[in-house]
Amino acid sequence: MRRAAALVAVVAVFSALTACSTGEGVDLGGESSGNLIAAIAGEPDQLDPHKTSAYFSFEVLENVYDTLVEPDADLEMTPALAESWTVSPDQLNWTFRLRPGVTFHDGSPFTADDVVYSYRRIIDEQLTNSDKFSAVADISAPDPMTVVIRLTQPTPNLLTNIGGFKGMAIVQRRNVESGEITTHPIGTGPFSFAGQKSGDSITLKANPSYWGGPPKVSGVTFRFISEPTTALSALQAGEVDWTDSIPPQRVAQLRDDDSMDLAVTASNDYWYLALNEERQPWDDVRVRQAIAYGIDRDAIVASTSYGTAATNQLAIPEGNPWYTDYHRYGYDVEKAKSLLQESGVTGTDLDMLVTSEYPETVTAAQVIADNLAPLGITVNIRTVDFATWLDEQNTGNFDMLMMGWLGNIDPDDFYYAQHHTGGTSNAQKFSNPDVDQLLDAGRVETNRQARADLYAQAATIIADQVSYIYLYNPSVIQAWTTGLSGFESRRDGAVRFRTATLEQGQTQ
Repeated sequence: MRRAAALVAVVAVFSALTACSTGEGVDLGGESSGNLIAAIAGEPDQLDPHKTSAYFSFEVLENVYDTLVEPDADLEMTPALAESWTVSPDQLNWTFRLRPGVTFHDGSPFTADDVVYSYRRIIDEQLTNSDKFSAVADISAPDPMTVVIRLTQPTPNLLTNIGGFKGMAIVQRRNVESGEITTHPIGTGPFSFAGQKSGDSITLKANPSYWGGPPKVSGVTFRFISEPTTALSALQAGEVDWTDSIPPQRVAQLRDDDSMDLAVTASNDYWYLALNEERQPWDDVRVRQAIAYGIDRDAIVASTSYGTAATNQLAIPEGNPWYTDYHRYGYDVEKAKSLLQESGVTGTDLDMLVTSEYPETVTAAQVIADNLAPLGITVNIRTVDFATWLDEQNTGNFDMLMMGWLGNIDPDDFYYAQHHTGGTSNAQKFSNPDVDQLLDAGRVETNRQARADLYAQAATIIADQVSYIYLYNPSVIQAWTTGLSGFESRRDGAVRFRTATLEQGQTQ
């Protein structure tokens, strides 16, 4: 989940081997001229940005909604609905000056009251990202163009919290209270919602009044094509213009394909395993450590991403300024057996929850089952659709699951919600007072080096105690027709079509 951004178990989609052959077409139906066709690998679980944590939802909602600020290509926070802001000397009062003349898709004006309503909704209803407002004492609108956020403590990552991804979108009160946000969301973004065909597609149309200038395409249709080879074939056949559903085993070949543009972009995303610590024997750290030693990360990466990802034993990738060097858990079957013997666990079954909508989870599960068999652990792979996966995760109905977090920016995004005792995405029920103290301190420390030290300590304990078994950092893999320009593949996985252009004759 994403954010993550937060992922959010929200995540970039890479495939395992699939059944469809290259060149196989897909019936996409007729679309109006000027419409950009984007193939994504799954259907959004819902369209309310404050309630979803699914990447498929945010692929669409990125183009419908705005936030006060937003990350640029370098993931630095820049003005969006707020054109400027100031911070008081004690770091406790942030004043945002809003962009004038902005309207929602139905023509109603955007004002400071909409910001207050949106943020209060997340806080008061304890929605998905409420933890990002944990330091907020008050949000007010002294006038229609000004928002003041008053904090109980310095919050160095406030801009990332409120603008890092569209889970913090500014929504329209009437749209929410009518219930229509779930079927016809209204935002201020570059595209407005036009319609949805369940199981098939969502269509957006260009917003001519967008504050950043009207998009250059008339609209975007997101088609749900679950098989990556089918999506790729549709792109090669000219039936879609863009996709991020690329079979990773085809990447090396596609680098030399002049019929499309291919982007393999290093990301801040990560994929992980989590063991349910409310169940025995996974509540014993020695058993969790045994699993961490007993899996072969290199084999998992080879089978799921074909060399397009980098193995890692922590969340934050090498090259990121917040990276911590950590290599405790090499593949060591004898060490794993020793830990299991020490714990007294012999011969046990493990229920592994995966979803067909993220094929890499299924492929990895097969590798993990082979890895753990010599340890006397029988892995029962349970493959469900993503909506069911979310329900099972949220209710704790699993022994182990695999998923990813997408679009992380600040170190808090990588760790707090997932590993703090009160974290909103702590499905594995990890609780460690030292980690809690370090993560809390990281949220208020304004000295960058001191803050980095806090997160390095927290990350090390999290890995030592196996809150997550980190696997790898994937790349964002996307491809598009050579007639599409103005699209930028981003490290945070955000799919923005606001500046995209299709050459004449390339529109669908």
